[in-house]
Order: sequence, then C-alpha cells, then structure tokens
Amino acid sequence: MTVLEVDTPHGLARALVHATDEPIGALILGHGANGAVDAPDLVAVKEVALATRFSVVLVEQPYRVAGRRSPAPARQLDVAWTAVVQRLRESELSGLPLIAGGRSSGARVACRTAPDTGALAVLCLAFPLHAPGRPETVASKTRQPELDAVRVPVLVVQGARDPFGMPPPGPTRSVVTVPGNHSLNTDLDAVTVAVRDWLSTVVD
Repeated sequence: MTVLEVDTPHGLARALVHATDEPIGALILGHGANGAVDAPDLVAVKEVALATRFSVVLVEQPYRVAGRRSPAPARQLDVAWTAVVQRLRESELSGLPLIAGGRSSGARVACRTAPDTGALAVLCLAFPLHAPGRPETVASKTRQPELDAVRVPVLVVQGARDPFGMPPPGPTRSVVTVPGNHSLNTDLDAVTVAVRDWLSTVVD
C-alpha cells in the first residue's frame, strides 16, 4: 500500500493506494460522514476488487485527515474528492478505466461528481436516500435526484433494514438488497458477491 497526501482547496486529503499487478481498472472509494476507510464493507469491497484485478484507492476527506468528526459541507466534499481523483488520474491510475464509489456520504459524493471525475460507473454502498425515519416520498428530503442524475451504470448495495431508505432501480441503476442495516456488516459475503458480479460487467 502507498499512502499519498493530496493538497486540495479544502486541505490535505489522504489516498491509500492498493495497486494490483496488471490492473484492468481502478476503483476509488470514499468513507461515510462519520466513518473511516476501515469500515468493514469498504475493506471487504477493496479485497474483492483487488482479487478481480482492480487497483483500489481509499480516500480520506480533509476533515477526517484534520481529525474532525463533523463532515464538511457537500460542496467542499465534492471539490476535495474531485481534486484527489484528478491527481490519481495523472499518475498512479493513469490510463485505467475508473469506477468511483463509497459508502453512505461517500456514495453521494461519487454520484454528484461522476461527470467531473470521468467515472465510467458508480458503486454506492448504503446510499442514504433520506434521513432515518423520513419517508423518501417527501420531495424536499429525498436524495433520489443525486442518483437519477448519474448517466453511467450504478450499483447500489443496500441493507434490507436500512433506516435511510431503499433506492429503486432505474434504467442504468441496479439495486441489490442484502441482509442487515446501514452498516452492511450482517452479511459481508453477500456484499462482495454483488460487487464482484457487477464489476465484471462494467469493465471489458
């Protein structure tokens, strides 16, 4: 593993680069709002992606690198994330097909920035469709537009009992339901199987 510190307009971000031999693509993953890159589902997805010949980068947002727990505003998250991806595209991941993704807040960032990062697909682990207990039918509260705006293939892996809601499938969006809640820790094997099968469809 190589650890890179990347200067962004909102402070230093950290990229943990896990390179594989003769990669067929790259997967870049961001963490949740109050979580870290060692979340069990992120680690499990990292391992299955490496096994299928994807180099994997886990990205820590500047607020986490600075030791803060409270997440930065969405705009700052997006700008920092895009800066990290652009830096990686210039060197470590140069020439590789790129899939962007993350868990929870990190998934939202990957969706919002997909056009700017040039991602050919987006992986969402536990996408937070709405605040816990709030019906996703309330238009002012749902994050559904962030998913609908993505024009490349999307995989959402969602816990069956996730209090943040269940996104629907779409024309280019697959949704796989696995046992458990927002943590996705109940059945990590189900998570990795879903991701492995989907990865094989998005990169030739």
